[in-house]
Amino acid sequence: MDDCENTKHEDKGTVKIKKKTMLWIVIGVLLIATIFLTIKASSAGTGGTGKIDTTGWTANDIMNYEMHGTVPAQVAAASSGGMVGGC
Repeated sequence: MDDCENTKHEDKGTVKIKKKTMLWIVIGVLLIATIFLTIKASSAGTGGTGKIDTTGWTANDIMNYEMHGTVPAQVAAASSGGMVGGC
């Protein structure tokens, strides 16, 4: 009867180890996917160069963008496509 009890406990321990291992594998895969997609999105958002096209901006617009991070209203309106609400 001791043999049967030992195998039951070992099976439960193995199942717990498998669940923990699978949990860490899933967490690792999600972390890697998140890092990959973040890098991909950040490079795709600026055309891959990391710079915004400032053609047609005045010197004052460029200074405001460099110092304050604000985009001129005419550029922001053109890039939104005229849609209100974001879709």
